[in-house]
Amino acid sequence: RLYKAFRGRQWQVCTIMTALLYPGIAFGTFVFFNLILWVLPDPVSAPFLDVLIVATMWCCVSVPLVFVGAYFGYKEAAMEFPTVTSTISRAIPPAPPLLHPYVGMALAGLIPFAAAYVELFFIMNSLWMDQFYYVFGFTLAVYLILIVTCAEVTVLLVYYQLCAENHRWWWYSFFCSGGTAIYMFIYSIFWFRTLEASRMVMTYLLYFGYMFLMCFGMMLVFGMIGAMTTLWFTRKIFATIKVD
Repeated sequence: RLYKAFRGRQWQVCTIMTALLYPGIAFGTFVFFNLILWVLPDPVSAPFLDVLIVATMWCCVSVPLVFVGAYFGYKEAAMEFPTVTSTISRAIPPAPPLLHPYVGMALAGLIPFAAAYVELFFIMNSLWMDQFYYVFGFTLAVYLILIVTCAEVTVLLVYYQLCAENHRWWWYSFFCSGGTAIYMFIYSIFWFRTLEASRMVMTYLLYFGYMFLMCFGMMLVFGMIGAMTTLWFTRKIFATIKVD
């Protein structure tokens, strides 16, 4: 529905990119690292059967569900907006330094990151130091707090941009909340120094490769949360405008 609201016509291409882009990058990176580990003197790679199971789940479960959802979604009516927008973009006045979009995108992720900082330490230990992790309920609570914080911070910053007559809020809202993942990746760089890992090149490739994939996935999730929450917010405030 959102793609139709933008008057998109190539919904097949959009669906294929949704089903294959990020999962394909993640699976390709996993297979690449697994092949390198397989040729090492002491192979610690994942068994071929496990790789085949993951590929089967992706091709036979994930991809068909994406196409089914896109088919039923495209049959629905396009999302409607409460006001009529002009085809000619309006000039954006110069903003004060603190209201510059780049400043907001660079600093917005600090608050959600601070909300999950303590729990992130224990998650990193369980991932990379073979420690058992039990407090999944607390992790769920932290994740919900993180989602709420991303949504609230993004809505607040977009509101200030709208007050400054900046109508280009789509990608701004995405990167404001998605910037949380950038701070998580920066934190993983400093945390790597405490890992006491070997000096092999493969160690660096595995750690930073998988951390980049995880942080990139979190950027997509948090960015979607911020953008969709802001879309709901802007539709609500513009729906209250009375045009005579």
